[in-house]
Amino acid sequence: MAALAPIRTALAERTGADARGEEPRPPLEDIARSMPAPPALETLSTALGLSRFEREVLLLCAGVELEAELAGLCHGRPTFSLALSTLAEPHWSALAPAAPLRYWRLVELEGGDSLTTAPLRIDERVLHYLTGVQYVDERLDGYVGPPLAAGPMPLSHAEVARRIAAAWARVSADGSPVPLISLSGRDREARAAVATAACGAAGIQLRKLRAELIPSSGPELESLRRLCMREALLSQTALLVELDDLEGAGAATGPAARLLDELGSAAVVSGTTPLRGLTRPTLRLEVPKPTAAEQRSLWTATLGKRAAELDGSLDEIVKQFDMGPRGVAAAGFQLADSLEGPDEAELALALWEACRSQARTSLEDLAQRIEPCAGWDDLVVPELQREVLRDIVVNVRHRAQVYDAWGFARKEARGLGISALFAGPSGTGKTMAAEVLARELRLDLYRIDLSSVVSKYIGETEKNLRRVFEAAEEGGAILLFDEADALFGKRTEVKDSHDRYANIEVSYLLQRMEAYRGLAILTTNFRKALDPAFLRRLRFVVDFPFPGLEQRREIWQRVFPLETPTQDLDSARLAQLNIAGGNIRNIALQAAFLAAGDGEAVQMSHLRRAARSEYAKLERPLTGSEIGGWS
Repeated sequence: MAALAPIRTALAERTGADARGEEPRPPLEDIARSMPAPPALETLSTALGLSRFEREVLLLCAGVELEAELAGLCHGRPTFSLALSTLAEPHWSALAPAAPLRYWRLVELEGGDSLTTAPLRIDERVLHYLTGVQYVDERLDGYVGPPLAAGPMPLSHAEVARRIAAAWARVSADGSPVPLISLSGRDREARAAVATAACGAAGIQLRKLRAELIPSSGPELESLRRLCMREALLSQTALLVELDDLEGAGAATGPAARLLDELGSAAVVSGTTPLRGLTRPTLRLEVPKPTAAEQRSLWTATLGKRAAELDGSLDEIVKQFDMGPRGVAAAGFQLADSLEGPDEAELALALWEACRSQARTSLEDLAQRIEPCAGWDDLVVPELQREVLRDIVVNVRHRAQVYDAWGFARKEARGLGISALFAGPSGTGKTMAAEVLARELRLDLYRIDLSSVVSKYIGETEKNLRRVFEAAEEGGAILLFDEADALFGKRTEVKDSHDRYANIEVSYLLQRMEAYRGLAILTTNFRKALDPAFLRRLRFVVDFPFPGLEQRREIWQRVFPLETPTQDLDSARLAQLNIAGGNIRNIALQAAFLAAGDGEAVQMSHLRRAARSEYAKLERPLTGSEIGGWS
């Protein structure tokens, strides 16, 4: 308001109006020095390089909105003609579209007969900024979200945030261009938390700009760029642009990349795909996954006084679940009610289940979760196969001890993943075995259909597989890849690009399985169709043979739940049916429905009817030798 006084006086002298008597004021420089923060007018003028004349034009337009007297002296709206004839140090270049007043949309021309006589209006966001009212320009609504809040983070993440803040501080000191900060790393939320902490240390706010909404057309993109840069100045903010959800080349060279390259203000780009072709100086940093010690510290801070009771359980949690600060905080929130009452064993179980629940969110859209119901008693396989399955359990449970404590990971970084192939005819128990392992290890089991993952488009298969493994990493879930022969068929001579890329897809899957910290299981009905070179890279291979007579008898003895009423069932005669365990379960279930419909217990007659139906489905005749002697 003090700065408006000379403008008012100059207008009054030009029009011959009586000037209002002004109280003596100290110089503007003294007023500015006495304020707790730099005045918005001075900050804006310095940052955008306004000349004295441009600064006074801006003041003139603001004064018309703030004072009725000034509006009257301008006869409603000021014009460039009025400014050129009234204000100090006028220059024609201030009217140019590339000059600050119009380039940064500080003032707008409302239309008129000529450039100099067109009424001028100050931009509403700029007017509010000058009067101390802060908000985000409404034209950015939908593009830019609310300020992000910082939270606790491990020391390794805090160090990345410190480096970002230090880079920005050097820019402020020497006046060099503001570098673009490029953050990579597996955890999107961790990257955002690091960027938020860096902005907090630099004294600015961080807001997320939605990458998928950035326009691709030149004029719209340029308009958004100028608004973002102006808003960064007015509200002291930096922008976070996450590229994780962008498809294909749009992440590396699309509109988001062009916007960030030309932005000029503080910005952080977050994603696994690096931007290409940038001319802007870029500081590339990786946000590492928290170490086991850092994760344990996060859990200790989250669980508070009860962490000491869970010393051994926390070690198991850290070994199994590779969770960042967001996951730990979310699991702690889920456990809030359990932190007061249960004993140590109940709390440890609740903690494990909370971690499983939090780790599920990333995988639910990519694979089918199977609720494991089968236990060791339900699985009928030869003893050799049972021993191999138990060895798999041992490998999963003790991998941290062997790899980390005993040093195997330092000696050999490759092949640390636990991978297995379950091979055998349909219905021989491959999926049930995976359920048994999941139940024994208390882990989630996800089935991935390779036929839906494999794509005819080059590069899409690898992208689909990467998403699956990255989503599963946090919880170390058991991944069950069905129909492995769809991808692992014997390699043929490379005759064209499709053959070459098919081999690349196979190699990529094997590499991800070897690096995956959980258990990955491949299943196939045709082991002979697989390339032997692939089999050598798997840790375990379990053959599920077609069940013999004694195994079929054992399956029949276990197939009915204890609650199911049965009458005079002969497992020895039932075992004569030369079918796999999956078919046996189908017959038992159908017989149960038939018995329920008859209002009776399950009898051999019901099983005969159900067997005929199953054999018809298999397009096989039900021979007399198989049902001979049945009642």
